[in-house]
Amino acid sequence: MRKRLIAAIIAATTALTLTACSNDDSSGSDSLPDNVTEFDVTFAQEMIPHHEQATEMAALAQDRTTNPAILDIASRIEAAQDPEIETMTTWLKEWGVPEDSTNEHSEMNHGQGSESSMPGMMSEEDMSALKDATGTEFDQMFLEMMIEHHEGAIIMAKTEIDSGTNPDAIALAEQIEAAQTTEIAEMEALLAP
Repeated sequence: MRKRLIAAIIAATTALTLTACSNDDSSGSDSLPDNVTEFDVTFAQEMIPHHEQATEMAALAQDRTTNPAILDIASRIEAAQDPEIETMTTWLKEWGVPEDSTNEHSEMNHGQGSESSMPGMMSEEDMSALKDATGTEFDQMFLEMMIEHHEGAIIMAKTEIDSGTNPDAIALAEQIEAAQTTEIAEMEALLAP
């Protein structure tokens, strides 16, 4: 999983750099509000499906484990990320851009139109395996996959912090980075023998 994450980081960084270098003001960015850039739009467009997958993973815990620590962290993930999804969806409506990241505003869209290009996203096979697991097998898979998923979200948040301009989006990115860094440490401790 670590190799996949490193490959995703390299791909995202390369595509982001190439896209940023090739963009000019004729890409439609002039229609965005004054305090919003394409980086802010991309952050929201891509973090929404990223969060949706995390909440889907967290919801699986309810009937697949009895481990109170896993149930607790899964519950906190859902409680934090559902409102963040609503917030980002509202921003996109206010900014006049679609929720789908396969549009002209997307800085990190690698031309694939696929969520799998986002760092930390699980494949359909990963999700199926997690859905099929129960008990300690589920616990192990959930922790490993959610750590990787959170690491991807942190990469996306750092891109927004470094390149975005919208104060609300940057504040949310900082909140995501802090919360998910803490949760990674908790999950790593649960994985420790």
